[in-house]
Amino acid sequence: EVQLVESGGGLVQAGGSLRLSCAASGFTFDDYAIGWFRQAPGKEREGVSCITSSDGNTYYADSVKGRFTISSDNAKNTVYLQMNNLKPEDTAVYYCAAVKERLCGPLEYDYWGQGTQVTVSS
Repeated sequence: EVQLVESGGGLVQAGGSLRLSCAASGFTFDDYAIGWFRQAPGKEREGVSCITSSDGNTYYADSVKGRFTISSDNAKNTVYLQMNNLKPEDTAVYYCAAVKERLCGPLEYDYWGQGTQVTVSS
């Protein structure tokens, strides 16, 4: 059974940091790209970042470049999203997702986690 489990969300003040984790199981990690997405109330889901497990290529949305860092620990089948200098506009439910591709891009993701709430207070 494929599972993606996010953790690490919470409440933080503006300028603070959080690290989200996405623990994956049930599929061959190296064959997949793992993406982070977020959705704020009343807004469309937004792609935040992506990493290809096979070679570590990364993608970042312009809104998070220079503040967020995605990384992968293939031994643990876990992808991390380090979020620094958080802003109130980063408040959203953050989801990780997996797609059987060795590239990041506008893809239809196959598997999704349940999400973790990130709230940034001003």
